[in-house]
Amino acid sequence: MDGLESKTSGRVRPVYPFGDAKPDTGEVMEVARGIYWLRMPLPFSLAWINLWLIDEGGGWTLVDTGMPTEEGKAAWRTILDEKMDGRPLKRIIVTHMHPDHIGNAGWLHRKTGAELWISRLEYVTCRMLCADTGRDAPDAAIEFYARAGWPEEALQSYRERFGRFGMGVSTMPDSFHRLSHGDRFVMGGEDWQVITGNGHSPEHSCLYCPALNVLISGDQLLPRISSNVSVHPTEPEADPLSDWMDSCARLKLAVPADVLVLPAHNEPFTGAHDRLQGLIDGHEKALGRLKKRLGEEPRRVVDTFPAIFGRKIGDDLIGLATGEALAHLNCLMGRGEIRRERGKGPDIYHLV
Repeated sequence: MDGLESKTSGRVRPVYPFGDAKPDTGEVMEVARGIYWLRMPLPFSLAWINLWLIDEGGGWTLVDTGMPTEEGKAAWRTILDEKMDGRPLKRIIVTHMHPDHIGNAGWLHRKTGAELWISRLEYVTCRMLCADTGRDAPDAAIEFYARAGWPEEALQSYRERFGRFGMGVSTMPDSFHRLSHGDRFVMGGEDWQVITGNGHSPEHSCLYCPALNVLISGDQLLPRISSNVSVHPTEPEADPLSDWMDSCARLKLAVPADVLVLPAHNEPFTGAHDRLQGLIDGHEKALGRLKKRLGEEPRRVVDTFPAIFGRKIGDDLIGLATGEALAHLNCLMGRGEIRRERGKGPDIYHLV
């Protein structure tokens, strides 16, 4: 999920070809030939997600789904009943497994019979996280956050909140059509290709149509916020930040500079190359600030937040901030530029 803005934004501003125009809840707006923009409300600070309906002639394809809230389901009933010309929803494509993107997939599948298309790692990871519902927080996760320097009250809050991922996801379909990097398929009468990325999620799918010069980017490329890139307790030694920056570089090579980007959050924009390079450069600058801070004195994970985010992090964001701080720290360790000291208390990070 997104919403924790770090100091990683590019300096070149994207261009928004539709200005301030955007569809109201339950409405649709055409943004390219046969591609319609709709917005669904979200129950957290990142208040909206963009979804995309593609006209298939005899039916529709949907990209991403929103969350299974009562407000979201009511909006979907309006769309299905009034905005699709009586033609069926045949296919649901999910860019990745975060609840704002996949949450309504099962509900829509059962309501319409539409087939789910998603990458294998996103499907399997979502099913795995949903299986945590009702479990106690594992000891390995508590140790993970204790080593990051969390106080006991934060650890207790984590124990109480653990396993809530599945509350934002309707029961998943039991089968899916696999999307893989490089796949090509026809959607809306045009050829589309799958470009996968890593770092924000395990195997995120972007969809690119050369004929329309359109990229449906999910969370892989957003114009105004920086997608969260985190280390999680399930893979504490991971280096998702290197994966993320590599993915940004690959995406920059895969699409033209003037492609129309249809992102999951904020507004459609152009300026993909500048924005992608700005995200890479911004993270490199954050890594430089982090090295400088560790050069002043060794630090715990929680002590590195000001260097990365440039502001105080509240208790409500400590989980996202810790994951992203560890992503930067693990990246620097992978480069051999810092080292970790591990003892009985929190881990301490030193400049080499």
